Amino acid sequence: MNLTTILDMANASHPDRNALGSWYGGTTYLELGEKAAHGSRVLTDLDAGTVVFLGINGPILPVLTFSAAWAGIPIAPLNYRLPGDQLLALVGRLERPVVVADNDYLPTFAGSSITAMSVDEFESRLAATEPSAAPAEVDEDAVAVVLFTSGTTSAPKGVLLKHSNLVSYVLQTVDLGSAEATDAALVSTPPYHIAGMGTILTNVYAGRRMVYLADFSPAGWLDLVRTERITSAMVVPTMLARIVEHLDGAPADTPDLRSVAYGGARMPLPVLERALTAFPDTGFVNAYGLTETSSTIALLGPDDHRAAMADDDPSARARLTSVGRPVPGIEVLIRDENGNATAPGDTGLLWVRGAQVSGHYLEQGSVLDDEGWFPTNDRARLDEAGYLFIEGRADDTIIRGGENIAPAEVEDAVLTHPEVSEVAVVGLPDDEWGERIVAAVIRTPGSDLGADEVRSWARKQVRGSRTPDDVVFVDDLPRTPTGKVVRRQLIAELTEMSSATAGAL
Repeated sequence: MNLTTILDMANASHPDRNALGSWYGGTTYLELGEKAAHGSRVLTDLDAGTVVFLGINGPILPVLTFSAAWAGIPIAPLNYRLPGDQLLALVGRLERPVVVADNDYLPTFAGSSITAMSVDEFESRLAATEPSAAPAEVDEDAVAVVLFTSGTTSAPKGVLLKHSNLVSYVLQTVDLGSAEATDAALVSTPPYHIAGMGTILTNVYAGRRMVYLADFSPAGWLDLVRTERITSAMVVPTMLARIVEHLDGAPADTPDLRSVAYGGARMPLPVLERALTAFPDTGFVNAYGLTETSSTIALLGPDDHRAAMADDDPSARARLTSVGRPVPGIEVLIRDENGNATAPGDTGLLWVRGAQVSGHYLEQGSVLDDEGWFPTNDRARLDEAGYLFIEGRADDTIIRGGENIAPAEVEDAVLTHPEVSEVAVVGLPDDEWGERIVAAVIRTPGSDLGADEVRSWARKQVRGSRTPDDVVFVDDLPRTPTGKVVRRQLIAELTEMSSATAGAL
């Protein structure tokens, strides 16, 4: 099977349902299939080896995705927020690229040898071109999608997702035509994020209408949920934080919204607790995955959320901060520094295995071990009941006086202070300890919280050696569009601040 098969099965199951856009005047599944056939011919006539999408969220992305699959080539959505020179460098790494871009991003390719056209031009060519007679013969091990990692700790890597990886993810997590005819999904995750690609495939297979929100705002998100009678949505933690802040304690009033999935970065527990209160009739799902794993590999489901929220037992309530249990078809293993499996409760490096796991990179090849295990580079632990807790990237570990400290542990402690809105913890060089713990804190509006108070608060919850050595108050944190803190940028900013302060003395 390949991605074209998913669209074919959707057309056979629910051809007259709306796939994209509003309930009235949207694109049906049958029409989406027809557009893919026309788009395939456009790309074939241009001798495209890869179709690159550069633009904001919109219904053109599913059209391009299935047009590429019909043509037998991969699609590579890129981060439109990157500088022009970086975009050109990424496109230059792809085979015979043809770029389809929003008008704002076309000037990047002016004067280059790269074939580039606007979304409007692609759609005009699509309407004026005869369709491909049949999909290209595509092996399930051919590359379907190329996604570049966010590069929060290193330069972006091109992840190669095969048709077999993505099809396995869909078949293990969704039933064909399982959505109700009135179901609608609100898509607001970035198109160049694995969630933005995965949601296309799962919603098409389920037969769910997709509604795109191009520019996120809390009020705009809530308005669209209400007016389009959205039944499911996925958000990143920063979005959910802004939504509950906008509601300011009021109920969300979204009676049709049955499910909200979140992922892409760590969810602050206070934000999640406020969201569960604001959306009392909505089921929350924590979806943990990586680009290399074709999206979700572990889920904390709605029942888990409500049960943990209502439980007074600290160990049970702590599961709100977990990512739940592995999805079907995924194996997980926590290994210590010697490669041995850890006992429940012990932290180590997370390895995963399954048909949806790629582990292949552009220009680098496979990083799977001899038994097919993929090293996520995430520090994690499993509790006795099999709940998975992610403690951050191994690269982010602070080594203070020979002790390994996960920033997440310190962040969780600081975040419980009622006057702390957000926090990120990093390690900076220290002559005595090797690294010192620095907490960058965003205070709640109107707060005059001091550094000593933050340190004293944290010390009551974590060992003294894990208390922040320094607390710096900031107005914002550098983040990716999915909410991940760009720690290398934060370290650079804090180092510059420290140097400036030292120079002033």
